Amino acid sequence: MADQYAHSGDDKRPTEIPAIRWEEPPEGPVLVLLDQTRLPAEEVELVCTDAPALVEAIRSLAVRGAPLLGIAGAYGVALAAVRGFDVDEAAAALAGARPTAVNLAVGVGRARSAHEAALAKGGDVRQAAAAALAAARQLHREDAEASGRMAEHGVALLDELLPGGGHRILTHCNTGSLVSGGEGTAFAVALAAHRTGRLRRLWVDETRPLLQGARLTAYEAARSGMAYTLLTDNAAGSLFAAGEVDAVLIGADRITADGSVANKVGSYPLAVLARYHHVPFIVVAPVTTVDLDTADGASVEVEQRPGHEVTEVTAPQAPVLGAEAGGGIPVAPLGTQAYNPAFDVTPAELVTAIVTEEGVVSPVTAEALAEVCARSHRVTAG
Repeated sequence: MADQYAHSGDDKRPTEIPAIRWEEPPEGPVLVLLDQTRLPAEEVELVCTDAPALVEAIRSLAVRGAPLLGIAGAYGVALAAVRGFDVDEAAAALAGARPTAVNLAVGVGRARSAHEAALAKGGDVRQAAAAALAAARQLHREDAEASGRMAEHGVALLDELLPGGGHRILTHCNTGSLVSGGEGTAFAVALAAHRTGRLRRLWVDETRPLLQGARLTAYEAARSGMAYTLLTDNAAGSLFAAGEVDAVLIGADRITADGSVANKVGSYPLAVLARYHHVPFIVVAPVTTVDLDTADGASVEVEQRPGHEVTEVTAPQAPVLGAEAGGGIPVAPLGTQAYNPAFDVTPAELVTAIVTEEGVVSPVTAEALAEVCARSHRVTAG
């Protein structure tokens, strides 16, 4: 079995380059992103000088992951304001770049509201732009803090459900520092378990068709010195059957009012497998991912990705077999139609618990989710 074993010594950060940062060079403010489409082969940064460049980075998945999209959206509004572009136009374009991920709209809304409030109080355009940037920076700090609290709550839950340690955790897609202002959501829990000697094995779904698990989660696990093994998505069933999975930990792009969880496609089958095999299925996400305005899973707009992501294998770095760098090598007959939803929806009854920075919701009910959100709003207001 091809895998990676934990090494001794100090843990390294999953990446030395932050996933997102605001810079102010002499030529004007910019938003700098770690281009996640180039990982793990190389760490390359993208520099966005306006909202359209950031929208393209979001759509191409150069920047991705629910919490980080919220941060990026807020910074995008601030970038438009500071550089003198139309803030409302930028906000609308950013909020619509990835419709399923609610954090993006939340982040855009916070920075836009700060901008509007400053103007309403009689501030000039510079003061309004400063307010938008302050809101983005505050959201960035809050997400980093939330990540740490989610990790604490998540490890405590694992200890309660699986006393004795030695956890074998299966995860899907990518939920580490690449998607967060801190160390992530579900991955942050696994990382905390690793650091305290509780993690025996991290099973990493490769996550088709864009391989965020293989390219990104394995990258972060390797740099953190975690014991991990990569598997194809459709091999997960055999792991459950062999009794090799103690818990499933995933993130979320949107959690609806009834507790349904929209996450990277492939999450729902894991929930079904987990239920059949009596394995806890745990979702880790900040309160900003809970969307009380969306009633249930059927109301979630599921993004459909291009078919070529399924019918072609992309060569992102260098020409392969004559293909252009960044082009695709066909793996299906020309003209093949592909079904390629970016997400699926897991109903609340299949979710053992939702871990947030404000605590654990279990059992998952509409009332419990509403209470967690109200608690978060009270803390923020205070």
